[in-house]
Amino acid sequence: MAASVTAQKTMTTTAWFLLLLLASLWGASFIFSKVAVAEIPPFTLVLARVLLAALTLHVVCFITGVRLPFTLRAWGAYLVMGLLNNVIAFSLIFWGQQSIDASLSSILNAATPFFTVLIAGLALADERFTAPKIAGLIVGFAGVVLIIGPRHLLGLGDHLLAELAIIGASISYGFSGVWGRRFAGEPPLATATGQLTAGSLLMLPVAFIFERPLELSMPSMPVIGSVLALAIVSTALAYILFFQVLKVAGATNTSLVTMLVPVFTMLFAVPLLGESIDALKLLGLIVIGIGLAILDGRPLKAARQAFAKA
Repeated sequence: MAASVTAQKTMTTTAWFLLLLLASLWGASFIFSKVAVAEIPPFTLVLARVLLAALTLHVVCFITGVRLPFTLRAWGAYLVMGLLNNVIAFSLIFWGQQSIDASLSSILNAATPFFTVLIAGLALADERFTAPKIAGLIVGFAGVVLIIGPRHLLGLGDHLLAELAIIGASISYGFSGVWGRRFAGEPPLATATGQLTAGSLLMLPVAFIFERPLELSMPSMPVIGSVLALAIVSTALAYILFFQVLKVAGATNTSLVTMLVPVFTMLFAVPLLGESIDALKLLGLIVIGIGLAILDGRPLKAARQAFAKA
């Protein structure tokens, strides 16, 4: 989801707690989906995730009195947002996760802000490239290259297509971030509910044509639990929490969640899935973090101020 630009806010203890909680929910989503794709094909899993999440948020909207607009223009915008943010992105992530670890998926997905900045710089008149943005993009993409590895980039790796699929999801999220600016004046809960509902409508024919979910065998209880957690906890609840974090911390501070998500995924994946974290992944994550710091500007500003006082 794209956050509208707001004034910089101070991070209180409550804001940090909510930010860490949100990062843990989104970090866990890569664990839940990794378990689920072992028995459920990608399109069917996307449908289950967005449909259950949409139903949950409709209940929340009913309880809180939030109403969705019912105009062709509004639902046309929801359809585009659902296509980019849910249908394409989730499908690519779940397809890729059939072959690669949850931790690697989350690290590659951390490249989303770089694609958002790149797309916004090319498409929006008020988001032109600056020297820090260009430097941040270069460093960030260098981190992605490190994670994928020279062997894969030369076509010699085993999972290049799966890793590129996760990058494709990050690109789709980048486009959705730019498209999401048009929802700035709308209640955020309505936007989330509308896009998930639209995503469900788009995924219905795709899943039934290509995977025939009603003919699939019943998944195991751990997989069913993972699907429910993925939809209700890591999607519906996470969206509600996201908007609360945005309210108390501001858009810029909320963007920090991008770097925290892979950390939580790795913390969960090592003991729960038995995944290993190699030095190249960690180095790539650090380089991506440096790129995000350059894009954000605050760490560099703080360093200059500290140097000036020294």
